[in-house]
Amino acid sequence: MMQLPCPYCGVRDEDEFRFGGQSHITRPDLNCSDAEWADYLFCRDNPQGVHFERWLHAFGCGRWFNLARHTVTHEILACYRMGEPKPNVTGDAA
Repeated sequence: MMQLPCPYCGVRDEDEFRFGGQSHITRPDLNCSDAEWADYLFCRDNPQGVHFERWLHAFGCGRWFNLARHTVTHEILACYRMGEPKPNVTGDAA
């Protein structure tokens, strides 16, 4: 079982959390085209390497936070609170 660090509660088992998808996605303005809106709704990154994700500590503090996780190794490279800037992390596919 993977363990995730909550910035509020510390390290906990994965089953306490719920995945919230890719983080740092900007919603387009009201004047966007149908193609831009469709891209916002349906297109997400799926890298083999570092991925920035949102997580909810559902069975803990109930707060959302961000993780930088390597999708091949599942290594957690950064954990930070919502609203904080995306950290500069690197991680090549293993």
